[in-house]
Amino acid sequence: MALEDATSGIDIASPTNGLSSQRPSMSLSKSPSAPYPRSPASKDASRWQRGTTAATAAKPLKPFATEDIRILLLENVNQTGRDILAAQGYQVDFLKTSLPEDDDVHVIGIRSKTQLTARVLREARNLIVIGCFCIGTNQVDTQYAAKHGIAVFNSPFSNSRSVAELVIGEVIALARQLGDRSNELHKGTWNKVSSGCWEIRGKTLGIIGYGHIGSQLSVLAEAMGMTVVFYDVVNLMALGTAKQVPTLETLLGVADFVTCHVPELPETHHMIGQVQFEQMKHGSYLINASRGSVIDIPALIDVMRAGKLAGAALDVYPAEPGGNGDYFTSDLNLWAEDLRSLKNIIITPHIGGSTEEAQSAIGIEVSEALVRYVNEGCTLGAVNMPEVNLRFLTMEEENHVRVIYIHHNVPGVLRKVNEILGDHNVDKQTTDSRGDVAYLMADISDVNASVIKDLYQRLESLSCASSQMFCGPADNSSSSDHDTGFILIMQPSHGLILLEGMARNQRLMGILATRRQRQAFKDII
Repeated sequence: MALEDATSGIDIASPTNGLSSQRPSMSLSKSPSAPYPRSPASKDASRWQRGTTAATAAKPLKPFATEDIRILLLENVNQTGRDILAAQGYQVDFLKTSLPEDDDVHVIGIRSKTQLTARVLREARNLIVIGCFCIGTNQVDTQYAAKHGIAVFNSPFSNSRSVAELVIGEVIALARQLGDRSNELHKGTWNKVSSGCWEIRGKTLGIIGYGHIGSQLSVLAEAMGMTVVFYDVVNLMALGTAKQVPTLETLLGVADFVTCHVPELPETHHMIGQVQFEQMKHGSYLINASRGSVIDIPALIDVMRAGKLAGAALDVYPAEPGGNGDYFTSDLNLWAEDLRSLKNIIITPHIGGSTEEAQSAIGIEVSEALVRYVNEGCTLGAVNMPEVNLRFLTMEEENHVRVIYIHHNVPGVLRKVNEILGDHNVDKQTTDSRGDVAYLMADISDVNASVIKDLYQRLESLSCASSQMFCGPADNSSSSDHDTGFILIMQPSHGLILLEGMARNQRLMGILATRRQRQAFKDII
């Protein structure tokens, strides 16, 4: 990209992308794929790319009429997220509970409790995108979603500070046995002791997983006089005077406090178990605010009773209640009563990111990602889709359409798509693949209702052929388990048509057009 393209469009004017005015738009370049400020959660420089136009007065594509689409937000998603989505004119419903499995929506926002399994997603025939208003996405079958053209977005760093501060607080509370002293005094028992209570200054903190949370925790711990070592599966630049150690065993052997900040993966299941507990220093402490499967909790109970560990703090568990109430019992986890009976153990109900600041930031980040995807087809930041983007269409481009085609990444499909698009004037086009899923976006000019119909029908036919190619003639599984994603055709103006009677392997086909153009297309189709 030319230097002038990358720099000349920077502007701190009011947003032109239709998002909430809480955040200014930073990039207004003429380039089809211009850089824009984005969260450091990005894997590479492409995360800083977002297409916008140079003209601040250009009115961007507005894809859906309010009666056409429904957004359902669950688990008390923060008000900031609701406001951003409602400002777009979408129908926004929200519940404080998790998902009723028989509900059918176009966009869904969840936190950590709602489980969007393949069975649930299979019934959500109108669903095009999922927003996880949290860090993790293990509650969503992201692979199934990708194969069916359902993008998934999350907020990988917005609550990092809140989690890091909680861990620092737990380090101090464990070192001073604050939980036990508080419980005793609540019961009327005065027990002023210093035995087994320590300052954290001069102690060693061992961080397992030096990502967004681990690195922030490292800085906070050093500021309080702690020595920091960390273990990660990749070599990372340490902040401050922290040092990376080569093995987990090395970390466990030197750390006074061990804290886990890793994702839920097969490799991290029971990452800390009986063997690892034996490798830890006598009288050390364990903290887990990552995922409940990382710690072998029955083994933790055994070493706590044996006096090997001086304390522990857990914020996450293998099975967690679906709502607030008296549910953390042995019916949920067989060891729950034994865990609660231990001394100097802090157990909290998955509140690491539960601060007003974190939830507000998450609400903004995920809602803006959903708006960009719904309005422009932008997949930057999606956890299960290729990251693809073009600058948005404007209202002035009334004879243009945007075609978004999600398909299986198999040989020959892209060539056939381009044969279809080659009959038209393609202004700009981009495509990328991620595993079995490929994502194509193209803007076409000089179109009318009959051209749009032709594009839809030819791409639909190609989708069916692609699905058969993916399944193979001898595959007896249902076609709904091997769908291509969806075809979305956008045209600048005021609303989207959701077409009835579509093949199951198209999640959504829409025409964004003026009321006159939409009616003309309805008459043709």
